[in-house]
This record gives sequence, C-alpha cells and structure tokens, in this order.
Amino acid sequence: MGAPKQKWTSEEEEALRAGVDKHGAGKWRTIQKDPEFSHCLATRSNIDLKDKWRNMSISANGQGSREKVRTPKVKSLQATPSYNAMIIEALAALQEPNGSEIGAICSFIEQKHEVPQTFRRLLSSKLRRLAAQSKIEKVQKGYRLKDSSFAIKTPIPKQKDPANRSRVAQSCANSNTISHAEAVAYKIAEAEAKSFLASEAVKEAEKIAKLAEESDALLSLAREIFERCTEKLC
Repeated sequence: MGAPKQKWTSEEEEALRAGVDKHGAGKWRTIQKDPEFSHCLATRSNIDLKDKWRNMSISANGQGSREKVRTPKVKSLQATPSYNAMIIEALAALQEPNGSEIGAICSFIEQKHEVPQTFRRLLSSKLRRLAAQSKIEKVQKGYRLKDSSFAIKTPIPKQKDPANRSRVAQSCANSNTISHAEAVAYKIAEAEAKSFLASEAVKEAEKIAKLAEESDALLSLAREIFERCTEKLC
C-alpha cells in the first residue's frame, strides 16, 4: 500500500477552481503546468485533480452521500465568499478611479485580515474570476468596482437657482394638468367600453328572443302536421 493521500487544503481547492475557470474541466495537465497554479498543485497528480473536481461538482449539485457533500460545502463557505468580500472591501476603500493594482489590494487585505502565505499568488486568479463574473471591472492599471454604488461618494452641495425653482414649479403644474387629462380620458374610455358591452348584450338578447320565436313557430307547425296525419290515419 502507498502513502495515504494528504487532505486537500483550501488553497489547493481555490487553485483548482481558478484553473478550471481559466483552462476548462478536463485540462488537468495544463492546469498542473500553469505557473499560476503549479506551486499549489505540485503534489497532486492529474488523476487527483480529476477526482477532486468530480467530488466538488457533486457536492455543489447536492448529490452523493452526506459525508462527501459536507466537507467541500463548509470549505467553500469559509474560503471563497470571505476572499470575495475582502477584495470588494479593499476596492471600495481604495477607490482608485483608474483601478487599484494587485499589490495595493493585497497589502490592504493583509493589513486587515489574516490570510495564508499563498494568498498573494491566489489573488490574481481571484480577481480575474470576479471580473469574469462581472462583479468587478478590469482596467488598464488594475481592478475597480464595476457598480459605482459600492463606492463611498461625497455629496456635492447644489446651488439654489430661482430659475430652476420656477421651471420645477411649471413642470409640476404641467404634470398635474397631464394627470387630470389622463384621468378624464380614462373615464371616457371606460364609459364607452361599458356602453359597447351593454349594446352587445342587447343585440345578443334580441338574437335569443328571435331564435325562441322561430323555435315556437317550428314547434307549432310540427304539431299541426302531426295532427293532420293523425286525422287521416283515423
């Protein structure tokens, strides 16, 4: 029997995820040879990568036994979201309009949080992954938040302009006039619709009455013919 396999670390799982995002599932040898991930996956074979990815995929889909599902799920909750939150926090605090460089982002995170020694190497792949998911934006000098609502904005005091006030008042008056006209038009349209429905109902009632009269006439004619036939037979 060979030596027992070492348990996968969160850094190895992150490197595997980033490698699959970059090269695609099944490119295990390519992921191993990639300098960005080789330092984390040096002790793993391509078979190890294949089996681990299958187990992680099964866990993500909620399949397999409870033992197989629990461990990767806990690691995923502990590792991936926390790193994403750290990156978003750093970009929101740095607020570089031309983007923050990877070194500045890493320094900010290392000052505020405890991260593994390999975090600086993983940060590049994490940033690319967030950019691919449209959560952040890749710019010339680095990365920045795509949604400006994450950034802290300083409100700019607005100057009071009497002309603007009069335009606003006029706009409100016009808006009220339009709203009143729309209400009147709606009521007219509603009344016309009700009148049309009533007219259609009257026409339908007249058709039914006419059919009833014709049915009575046919019934009387049939009765008369029947009586004549009966008299002849007698």
